[in-house]
Amino acid sequence: MPRTFDPISKHAKNYALSFDRLYNPIRDAMTTMPPLESRGNRPLQMSFEEHLKALIFFHLEEHVSAQHLLQALEEDDFARTWIAPKDGIKKSSFPEATNTREVEQFMYIFEHVQKQASHVLPDCHPDLGKLVAIDGSLIDATLSMQWADYRKGAKKAKTHIGFDLNRGIPRKIFSTNGKGAERPFVTQILSPGETGVTDRGYQCHKKFDLWQEEETQTFFLCRIKAKTVIEVYPVAPESIVFYDAIVLLGTAGSNQTKTPLLVVGYEVDNVKYWIATNRYDLSAEQVAAAYKLRWDIETFFGWWKRHLKVYHPIA
Repeated sequence: MPRTFDPISKHAKNYALSFDRLYNPIRDAMTTMPPLESRGNRPLQMSFEEHLKALIFFHLEEHVSAQHLLQALEEDDFARTWIAPKDGIKKSSFPEATNTREVEQFMYIFEHVQKQASHVLPDCHPDLGKLVAIDGSLIDATLSMQWADYRKGAKKAKTHIGFDLNRGIPRKIFSTNGKGAERPFVTQILSPGETGVTDRGYQCHKKFDLWQEEETQTFFLCRIKAKTVIEVYPVAPESIVFYDAIVLLGTAGSNQTKTPLLVVGYEVDNVKYWIATNRYDLSAEQVAAAYKLRWDIETFFGWWKRHLKVYHPIA
């Protein structure tokens, strides 16, 4: 049953409605989520649910620091009543919860919400199959995070995201240090029957062969470097597509693929794109359309960092 907010002010009710709109989709997951336990003898100062509510409120109100949040938890009617722990929160409790929070609980919540969204949102590109854009993005980390080595004097974490291009939502998320390799996450992100859509950083001829040799074939659609393709095949002059052939990539005796791939070259706004894929069922125009959708993950990263201000692991 929805909560009522009669005991608090009308101003606080407006906060409550916005907060509930974000929190309600995960309310049911709280009853089945793996319990968060203290790592030592000291009891938890904030439960996972209290911490998650504080983080949602942090973004909803666009707070700029933990201190700003803590002040609101003491002074704001809604925050004090519905966000802050019953016995209040000490100045050190929120940063402590942030630094020691468990990934298991956050991933459980993410998967719960992702499944809900997948059942509700329409499949916008059924003719192209299940497309998942794969890419990584850096997030600033604190100097105390030894695992996040990036370069001297800088700590960065990297998120590896699989983005459902059919429904426009993130599908899977993995984290590594800033130097973490991106290619190994292709097979971890993709499920059977899905096609990974990647940029040139994922081009690797040995990986292309390996993904096709596996018992459960990994489908991919990867932009490649122009110098990779040598032979030229004529195509219709009216089309944006100027190359459409099934060929071996690379140099014979050096880095050439064992298995031929469909390679499509097309031009948009004076920029030439070369795409290699093992989705032989797609036409050249469909390959071009599928790769164009990859830009959606870049749009997501921009929204994620600029709108939600996710520049630091606190987010």
